[in-house]
Amino acid sequence: MSIQSKVLRELEQAPRSRKELKKKLGNDRKVNQALERLLKERIIAKRGDLYFQIQKKKQGIPCKIAKLGKTFAFAHPLDESGDIFVPGKALMGAMPGDEVEIQLFSRPRIAGSKEGEVVAITAMREEFVGTVERKQNGKMFLIPDDAPETPLRIRRSGVQDARAGDRAVALLSGRSTNHEDHRVEIVRLFGSSESAKNCAQSILYSQNLEKSFPKEVCNEVVALDGFEIPDEEFENRLDLRGWDIFTIDAASTKDIDDAISIQTTASGWQLGVHIADVSWFVHPHSELDREAFRRGTSVYYADDVIPMLPKQLSNGVCSLNEGEDRLAFSCLMDLDKQGGLQGYRFVKTIIHSRVKGVYSELNQLLEGNAEEAILQKYKTVSAQLPEMVKLHECLAKRRKARGGMEIESGESKLKIDQNGRCVGVCKAERGKTEEMIESFMLMANTCAAIEGKSKEMPFVYRVHTAPDEERIERLKTMLHAAGVTFSLSEQPTPLEFSKLLEQTKGTGLERAVHTAVLRAMSKAKYEPIPKGHFSLALEDYAHFTSPIRRYPDLAIHRILSASLQGNQNLQKRFGQFVEKASLQSSQCELVAMQTERSIEDCYTAGYMHAKLGEEFEGVISGGTNHGLYVELPDTVEGLIHITRLSRAEPIVVDGICIDDPFSGRSWKLGDSIRVKCTAASVSTGKIDFDLC
Repeated sequence: MSIQSKVLRELEQAPRSRKELKKKLGNDRKVNQALERLLKERIIAKRGDLYFQIQKKKQGIPCKIAKLGKTFAFAHPLDESGDIFVPGKALMGAMPGDEVEIQLFSRPRIAGSKEGEVVAITAMREEFVGTVERKQNGKMFLIPDDAPETPLRIRRSGVQDARAGDRAVALLSGRSTNHEDHRVEIVRLFGSSESAKNCAQSILYSQNLEKSFPKEVCNEVVALDGFEIPDEEFENRLDLRGWDIFTIDAASTKDIDDAISIQTTASGWQLGVHIADVSWFVHPHSELDREAFRRGTSVYYADDVIPMLPKQLSNGVCSLNEGEDRLAFSCLMDLDKQGGLQGYRFVKTIIHSRVKGVYSELNQLLEGNAEEAILQKYKTVSAQLPEMVKLHECLAKRRKARGGMEIESGESKLKIDQNGRCVGVCKAERGKTEEMIESFMLMANTCAAIEGKSKEMPFVYRVHTAPDEERIERLKTMLHAAGVTFSLSEQPTPLEFSKLLEQTKGTGLERAVHTAVLRAMSKAKYEPIPKGHFSLALEDYAHFTSPIRRYPDLAIHRILSASLQGNQNLQKRFGQFVEKASLQSSQCELVAMQTERSIEDCYTAGYMHAKLGEEFEGVISGGTNHGLYVELPDTVEGLIHITRLSRAEPIVVDGICIDDPFSGRSWKLGDSIRVKCTAASVSTGKIDFDLC
């Protein structure tokens, strides 16, 4: 057998370093020659110090390892054909994030399921983020966030200054076909896992999210220093600086995308939604555009943000700041006295915001309990408020009539102190002003979708399809078991869901039912083909109103701008662009949502860690084989583990009810319950309760 064949035989077993191959095969010079020849012929590849085979006689399905348990894994095919179960002994040491080839078993253990083995690791993930742990034998391990049941042994030479409990990044520098034989080296430390701020930084790192921008982007942004609107823009745009336009946002908002105006007409109202003209500043194929495309969205977490655009744009020349002339892209809509859309037009404008409105202040104005200082602040625009409220009420009535859903997601608001610690959690309240702005933005976004579809433009639509039959059946089972007397048809309409949500709102079952409905829904995403928006009960929908923080909105601005300029053959110019932008934006949005949720969990656990031993009144919000989930009035949710509920084996009924055969006690969704906080892990974001 040639030395080349021997090398390949070794690499079939597992990735090897040059040193390992020489130790096994001897003859250093011939091993070196064989490796160079195999690399040149692209039969093997090198990652770090390891060589691995990328071409095998047994060809498999290209996949990525999505989840790794203690004795199994799930692989996600790159063609989206459905996850494959892989037994632990058939993994070849593959880790989450590795790209692999999988050959399906002809006889899976469960008939009809997809089960297989890894036959090749084609691309290996190098870095893992997790928490350092010291075992009883004194050896140090990294517990990876995405593979907590697969501790990775830290080389003695690679411990650095890591201590048990630190959040860290480790390089997987030594691989084997057995996970227990993998070896890692610490390459970055974030500090103690008891600090939510440290955990947040490690989560951001794991998702490749960072505040700073590449040098090339910063060099482009420098040109905006001292920016003034060019004279030709005053000539070519509709000048609305004389209009009473103003913004409404949270008090802390610095990246202001949108402003509003309203005028009464003989037939109803003219609503103006004026959006920052980001596309004027961010040009196609620029470094700034490439980086915005890569980021896809801004990520808001705790009291901070990872922006899609540098602050010189997001907080500066693009932001519709009070008292500043700004370039805008306006949607001017004519609505009748019932809120029906009669017509609209998109136009490039120059605006001058009169006031930086704040939700809480405007809610006080509308409720009639505002202090004199607030009355004076809004003096120039207060005459518009009654008309805005009237229009909003008309729009809300129409939305309810068509079945637009109002799902209470249990969103929380964190209070962070100067030291980066969470010192308060409360339910995020929405007042009349928040609802009003949402109504107006929905109208502008709907007009954008109508414009794109009616003129057959290449476009980025916000798509939300109807839930599938399997999800509907699971929801029906849950509702029946929970005792909810509501009958859903075989193919429920948005109006049916809307009535179900309204029926359970304000009851003990609100969180459970609203969450179940949310889980029954398909995931909203961006697509170049209009397919409607189920939960909003709209024929078509798009995102136009937030180009500072969402790339799809920027993409739509770019396309609509080209249309206004009379550009021909938009399909040739933007056809491939909208496909790429839709896919990238959907993926980035998912990462952002998961990141924001994970970080919020860390801060919430940090808040509850200071309340260990305290008792609370809560409501049972979920039931699983793991135990009961209990939600407190401030939205904090924790788990009463199944072993704490009974000395016998508790019986879980449809995920709705848990019965204790030993004591006869029973717990079900919506029940009030008193609990004690017994544990709160900041690094995992998990909170444990116990029965009082």
